[in-house]
Amino acid sequence: MEIRIKSFDNGNPWDFGKTSADYAKYRDIYPKAFYDKLIELNIGTKGQSVLDLGTGTGVLPRNMYQYGAKWTASDISENQIKYAKELTSKAGQKIDYIVSATEELDFSAESFDVVTACQCFMYFDTNIIVPKIHKWLKKDGHLAILFMSWVTSESPIAQGSEKLVLKYNPDWNGANMNRHELKDPDWAGEYFTVANKIGFDVPVTFTRESWNGRIKACRGIGASKLTPEQISEWEKEHVAYLQTQPEVFDILHYVTILDLTKLSNI
Repeated sequence: MEIRIKSFDNGNPWDFGKTSADYAKYRDIYPKAFYDKLIELNIGTKGQSVLDLGTGTGVLPRNMYQYGAKWTASDISENQIKYAKELTSKAGQKIDYIVSATEELDFSAESFDVVTACQCFMYFDTNIIVPKIHKWLKKDGHLAILFMSWVTSESPIAQGSEKLVLKYNPDWNGANMNRHELKDPDWAGEYFTVANKIGFDVPVTFTRESWNGRIKACRGIGASKLTPEQISEWEKEHVAYLQTQPEVFDILHYVTILDLTKLSNI
């Protein structure tokens, strides 16, 4: 399912469903510290009912399943959900998956204790989805907006990879990600209040193969408008570049967690 938003990639479309195989294999990279912080914040814990929006291949619910929450997860891409179901079944887990655009979802009032959105909330129409999430959450329920990106300025390897992505897809605006201060969102309004704003560094370990796969599965390459031939040419160059780097290396990432609590004055 193609997505097109003017503020991303010069308005060019992308579709993560085109890269689901690589996404499933190489984008399950969140470290233990990421999940530990969510549990510390009582997000995804035993007894909770949690909805994960933009779930992709189910990375968040599959990794947090062990903590005992009941998970429902949605994604706009049928192929992403296909891989999510396969990985979930292989792990012997029970997660309810839905193929739907987030803005088109509909649940009964007070269906969930927590709603999560990892690496995707910036793609949603807040005018539509924020009132819906408020409706779906139980009293004092939480909306957790999660993001993790490599810190470009502190990683020469990431800089080299971004340079090659931009060579083939100069419209990609996912480059040069760095630490940023979380601010109270203007869309929260009468619906939510900020409970926690958290940012922290984490090193993520890659091999040449897994880093190549991670970059290939990004919005700028595998999910982009590039043809299979262009992607193949990019990969040849990227693999050659990575041969000049160590076989195993760490890429510093920056995690942000915006944890909001439902207001009940509506």
